Amino acid sequence: MCDAGALAALSPGSTWVDLTTSRPELIRHLVAEAPPGVSVVDAPVTGAVDGARNGRLTLFAGGEPEAIERVRPVLERLGRVIACGELGTGCVTKLVTNQLWFVGAAALAEGLAVGARNGVELGDLWEAIKASVGDSFAARHDAPSIFAGHYDPSFSLGLCLKDLGLLAELEEAVGADLPMTAAARAAFARAAERYGDDAPELSVARRIEDDADLSLRLDGDWIPHWEA
Repeated sequence: MCDAGALAALSPGSTWVDLTTSRPELIRHLVAEAPPGVSVVDAPVTGAVDGARNGRLTLFAGGEPEAIERVRPVLERLGRVIACGELGTGCVTKLVTNQLWFVGAAALAEGLAVGARNGVELGDLWEAIKASVGDSFAARHDAPSIFAGHYDPSFSLGLCLKDLGLLAELEEAVGADLPMTAAARAAFARAAERYGDDAPELSVARRIEDDADLSLRLDGDWIPHWEA
């Protein structure tokens, strides 16, 4: 695979940094395929499109400490770099953060629906969530995409399900039932079955709206985060 690829063309002393969200096994395979003297670091990113536009991403780096420190000045141009441990742990950490986001996004949609249907004005409900134990990245970053009705097309349901599939492989190592993650996986799968893999990620909220004949639209100047 690598005989004609970029990795094989690197010179000794070079470092290959993989920014994708992948299986840890893939990263370890790249190390096995790397030419002598070439280091590999896995550094998947989080922070959405607005984080990328504004240099405020977070990068989860796995690999030899010396290799991470060698590329840190370059990676810090993108945002904060967190060293997570040995090779592959960057990918594991990224998938765990997505695991918590998937659970949070699905729960946010349900909470907004319960509050709105039971008489709480949506703007008041959102302010209460942000000022309470219900606060989260999903509540602050993603709720406006639900309010605007575009459900954030910068990331698709298909990509959510891809990461949830990678998570399922990691979950096997736990050896215990993980019902919150399973429920989130089911929620995203139901939305994808209805709207397609290319539908926006927060179509998990749209599915609830459609089933409940409920609108979660809220008037406001909701600037899409990819334009912020």
